Amino acid sequence: HLLRAADAVLEEWNRIKAEDAAAEAEAAAAAAAAAQKQAAELAAKHAKDVDSIPAEMFDFDLRPEYVALKEGLGRMEMTGPNVFFRPHESITRSTTIMDGCEFLTFSNYNYIAMAGEPYVVGAAKNAVDKYGTTVSASRVAGGEKPLHRELETAIANLIGVEDSIVMLGGHTTNVNTIGHLCGSEDVVLYDALAHNSIVQGCILSGSKRVSFPHNDFAALDNILTGIRMKYKRALIIIEGIYSVDGDIPNLPEFIQVKQKHKCLLMVDEAHSIGVLGARGAGIGEYHGVNPTDVDIWMGTLSKAFSSAGGYIAGKTSLVEYLKYTAPGFVFSVGMSPPNAAAALASIQLMLKEPERVSRCIARGKFFLEAAKVRGLDTGPSFDTPVVPIVIGNSFQCIRLSQALMKNHKIGVHPMVYPSVPEDGARLRFFVTAAHTEEHLLRAADAVLEEWNRIKAEDAAAEAEAAAAAAAAAQKQAAELAAKHAKDVDSIPA
Repeated sequence: HLLRAADAVLEEWNRIKAEDAAAEAEAAAAAAAAAQKQAAELAAKHAKDVDSIPAEMFDFDLRPEYVALKEGLGRMEMTGPNVFFRPHESITRSTTIMDGCEFLTFSNYNYIAMAGEPYVVGAAKNAVDKYGTTVSASRVAGGEKPLHRELETAIANLIGVEDSIVMLGGHTTNVNTIGHLCGSEDVVLYDALAHNSIVQGCILSGSKRVSFPHNDFAALDNILTGIRMKYKRALIIIEGIYSVDGDIPNLPEFIQVKQKHKCLLMVDEAHSIGVLGARGAGIGEYHGVNPTDVDIWMGTLSKAFSSAGGYIAGKTSLVEYLKYTAPGFVFSVGMSPPNAAAALASIQLMLKEPERVSRCIARGKFFLEAAKVRGLDTGPSFDTPVVPIVIGNSFQCIRLSQALMKNHKIGVHPMVYPSVPEDGARLRFFVTAAHTEEHLLRAADAVLEEWNRIKAEDAAAEAEAAAAAAAAAQKQAAELAAKHAKDVDSIPA
């Protein structure tokens, strides 16, 4: 009985397993065939869908933004040479060499004439000899050099705060810092004329973004009254000198607003450090405020300090937090030794020779007055070396820049739409301590001469076009009248 039962169990169990294995194999084959068929159908559909994607979506030559750019450059080159990306073949001081010719230049923000200064150049060369051209690592992981801390200490001491951190670029300093310090539960309030790097940092942060009217601390106060309690942190961002208009905010009033609403205040000193204040310590020194009343001091090393990079200065806690956690710092190579040395030497020399700062401001005021006397529109600029000449038409602005280069060997770049509104198109003059009063008068006279010529040419062209249009309209009216008279004659009595 028992053997019979055992044999039967084995027989039936083997049969069932074999049947199930066959069924599973058949199902798997059917599923594989179905999947293969579905994949083929999806592939065919995708191929058909892909064929409908226009080439402009994957070919840079046909990208609409690039096509529009090329059309704009083409229109500009019809009136003269391309004023952008012109190679400068020498150290940029008050003059520069382009295409083998010397030009008086106002396109470079070498505010206190440190670029090419032997003391600064020597410091950079010595740093290369001692440390090489690069630190070859992130500072947190092997790229730290004594120069970094010397520079950061010098910046902090200049401003009057506890510490600072240097990063590779001014734009990236703003993007990295704002994007890291703020989040989705916070609000960032920035001036309507804030630099692109500030806006990009706000976008990266994911914070609520609110723009307030230019330099209007009262409007900012009203905005904060309505929204402050909706957010955890509120960061206010202004600039020390606005690089488009060359004007200065009322820092003491903004400090009062930030204190009233318990906000953080960040000041971008890209164009004001090394320029404002008796020692060049920036807008804080200019207004005589306590530097600790500003939570985040940001600045660049590429302007007054003749190097490259940016910095954040403030409390030790802020700097230490950024050093250990800010992605753009932690995961980036440290500042190169020659750049750090050049910036440090520039600060040292500025403090030894403060007349560079006063001369820069004096030259800026001189040119501003010279332009105003000649009836040129200088916008709201005051007390700064950034002086706009507002033209109000992008095409005329580019032509004026081209004429100054061609006829007067003066280099000054146009700011046109979309960088500024069309009616705000302008030439932007960076005046430096290296410019003489003779340079500035020459430039003001040349601008007036060429601007009057362009306006006269355009007025003549408009008058000619208007006359031609009037003549055409008169001719058309005469033809219509003659036709009507002929038609009338055909009407039977």
